[in-house]
Amino acid sequence: MASAQVDHHQMLKSMSWWDGFVVALANPGFLIAALGGSIGVLGTTGAVVLWTISVLFGALQNNIYAELSTMFPNKSGGLAVYAHEAFRKYTNFIGPIVAFGYWMGWSVVLSINGLIVGTLIITQWFPDAVWTSGQQDANSIGFGLSWPIIIGVAAIVLVWLFNIFGVRPAVWFGYITGALLLVPAFVLMFMPYLTGDWSSSNMQWEVGTNGGFFLAVTWLYFMCWSAYGFEAVASFAPEYHNTEVDTPLALRASAMFSIIVYVLLPLGLGGTLGTATVAEDPTFIAFYVTAFDTLVGSTLANVMVVCLVGGLVLSMNTATMDGARALFGIAKEGMTLTQLGKLSKRKVPAFAMTLDMIINILLIVFFHGVIAILAVSNVGYVLATVCALFGFVLLRKDRPNWPRPIKLSKPWVGIAFLLACVNLFLLVCGGFLYADTYGYGLDKTLIGVAVLVLAFLLYIYRHVVQDKGKIRFRDPAQPMPDDSPAVPTPV
Repeated sequence: MASAQVDHHQMLKSMSWWDGFVVALANPGFLIAALGGSIGVLGTTGAVVLWTISVLFGALQNNIYAELSTMFPNKSGGLAVYAHEAFRKYTNFIGPIVAFGYWMGWSVVLSINGLIVGTLIITQWFPDAVWTSGQQDANSIGFGLSWPIIIGVAAIVLVWLFNIFGVRPAVWFGYITGALLLVPAFVLMFMPYLTGDWSSSNMQWEVGTNGGFFLAVTWLYFMCWSAYGFEAVASFAPEYHNTEVDTPLALRASAMFSIIVYVLLPLGLGGTLGTATVAEDPTFIAFYVTAFDTLVGSTLANVMVVCLVGGLVLSMNTATMDGARALFGIAKEGMTLTQLGKLSKRKVPAFAMTLDMIINILLIVFFHGVIAILAVSNVGYVLATVCALFGFVLLRKDRPNWPRPIKLSKPWVGIAFLLACVNLFLLVCGGFLYADTYGYGLDKTLIGVAVLVLAFLLYIYRHVVQDKGKIRFRDPAQPMPDDSPAVPTPV
C-alpha cells in the first residue's frame, strides 16, 4: 500500500494579509501591560510623549522589515532570520545569539500576561482569595504558588491548545479576542472626551523631576518590547497566500493601527486619572478598573475587565505563534537543536510551542515578578532589533542584485542605520549603564545575557554533536537566491 509523504519542513500558505493584521491586534495588550509603570515614573504627559516616540520608531522599522521579509519569503523567524542572513558573510555567531534574543522577547509575553490576567481576575472578582504557598516576593527566585499564578498557568496552557491545532484556529481566536480588546481600548481612547472626565490638569511631566534625559532613555529602552511588537506579522511571511503582496500590507496596516492606539490610549487614560492615581497603584494594573468605573460605571466596568482579559490572552496567543515560529526558523537555519525545526501533522511547530509553554510555566512559578521577567528578556529583543536594522544596511551593500519584490528608496538605508544606532544607544544606556539607577537592575540584564550565552552553546552542540560537523566561522557570500528572481516593485 502506498503511503503519502509529508514535508515536515514546509509551512502551509493559509493566511491573508488581514489575518496578519489580526495578529497585530494583540499589540495594544503589550501597551496595557506596561503603561501603568511608565505613567507612574514619567508622569502622564511624559508617558504620552515617550510612547509616541517609541511607536513611531516601530512604524519606521516596520517599513524596513517589509523589504526584508520579501527578500526571504520562504524563511520563517522574522528579525532573527534577517539578521542572520546579513551577518553570515562576516560571522555565523551573530545568528544564534540574535535568534534566541528575539525568541526570548516574544516568549515571555506568555508569563508576563499570564500573571497580569491572573491578577486582574482575582482583584476584580475574588479579592478574598489570598491563599499563597512558597516564595512570593516579586524580585526573588524560588518556587511559589498563588491564585493569580495558577490562573496564569491555565491561560498559558489554553493558548498552547489553540495554537497546537494549526494556524486557522489561532487566527479565528484572534478575531474574537481582538474585537474584545478594541472595546476597552476605544473606551479609554475616546470616552473621556464624551463624558467630560478628561482634564488638562491631569497631564503632568515628571521626567525632569525623576531623572531627566537618561530616565527617558531607559524607559524608551523598555518601551521597545511593547511598541515594536507589531513586527510579529513579518514572521508569518512564508504562510501568507501571496508573500510579496500580503506581507507589506499586513506590516503597514498594523503600524498605522498601533500608532493610533499608542498615542490616543495613554492620552485619554492619563487625562482621566492623572499621575498620582496610577502611581499609587502598587500593581500598576488595578487602576484600569478605576478608569472604567469613572468612565462607564461599575456595572459596565466588569464588562470592560472581561474584554481586557480577553485582549491580554490575545497577546499571549500572538506570542505563542511568533515565538514558536522564531524557534522553528532558527532550527531550520542550523542555529539550534534539530528537534525545534520539525512540524506536526497539522503543519505547526508543535515541539517549539510546547517548549515555549513549559519555559513560561517555570518562569511564572519561580520568578513571580512581571517587571523582573521583562527586564531579563528585553536585552535580547532590543539586540535583535539592532542587528536586523544594521542587517538591512549590509544586505543593500553585499547583495545589491538580490530580488526585492518590495524595494525602498535609497534614503531608507540611512534611516535604517540611524534607527539601529538609536536602538543600540537605548540598549547600552537602558540595559546596562543606567539599569540600576533608573531601570530594573543590572542583575536582570546579566541574566538575559547569560541566556544568550547558552544559546551560543546550543549552536555549537547542534553543529558538533547533532550534525557531526565543524563550526564554520562564516559562510561564503550568496549574491543571488537559488530560485528564480522576482521583479522589484519600487516603493
